[in-house]
Amino acid sequence: MSKNRFLQCVAFIASCLPVAVSAAVPSEMPDPFPQSTLETTTVIESPGHLILFSPVREVNNQIRSETMARLSVTGEGRLYEIARDSGRDKAREHYLRLLQDRGAQILFDCSGISCGRSNVWANQIFNQRVLYGRDATQDYLVAGTVASDGSRWLTLIYTVTRGNLREYVWIEHLSVAPGGRIPGLGTVDSRIRGPVIVPWTGGITYRFDWSATDRRKISDWSEEEGALVVLSGFSALGAEETFEDAMARASEATNSLSEVLAKTGVSAEQQKLIIVGPSVPLADPDRQGDRVEVTVITR
Repeated sequence: MSKNRFLQCVAFIASCLPVAVSAAVPSEMPDPFPQSTLETTTVIESPGHLILFSPVREVNNQIRSETMARLSVTGEGRLYEIARDSGRDKAREHYLRLLQDRGAQILFDCSGISCGRSNVWANQIFNQRVLYGRDATQDYLVAGTVASDGSRWLTLIYTVTRGNLREYVWIEHLSVAPGGRIPGLGTVDSRIRGPVIVPWTGGITYRFDWSATDRRKISDWSEEEGALVVLSGFSALGAEETFEDAMARASEATNSLSEVLAKTGVSAEQQKLIIVGPSVPLADPDRQGDRVEVTVITR
């Protein structure tokens, strides 16, 4: 090997090491999406920083949300513009992958108009006017991580497409002071991952509306030794439909998704199918209609 070639290899390996290390450290700001440009950086230090864990509403010029908290935090906010030849979906997948590597727990996420008005997120929550975009082309999530030393970290990710088609992502990475209650963090058994909601349509054949990120999540979680993949099949009860028919539809769709997972490496032996049909109604607006909810239970 020539000297120049050797130095190039060393440089390449060295450049990879910081990313691999920082990706798993809860205290580090997530690495930026490669196809984005940093616009602004803001220091965040507040005894009562507002963080939302449910969709936002505005009533009489005041913010309303079913679950929100004002927490004592220190951290940083960063605004990135996404390159025109890329997109928000790719940026979101990038950050979800990093959060998954850290073992973060997604405490709330939403997309489109279900999040509320983009104007409120931009101007009253994040104080970043450039984030004001289309209500139908936005998404938000908040994830929590507990480090080995017991410190707690929240990461907020908001992406939006503006009217001029420019796309932005806003990241807040925050250290939460001891004593503050973080809704949802630590209340879910760490052995249970999910659910991943997979809406379905069809009859004889079925179409499943799930993203590459959803498929990768299930695949990665199921690789752990002894992991059990639970498929819970739900169906909406039609106006002229019997309960038995709705249950049968849920069963057929769930079996179909089971076969798809088996072809992608999640063996039938790893799976457990539970047919719920319309028998357990849920209030969560994101958990309605014909769908299969996939959870993975690890040892």
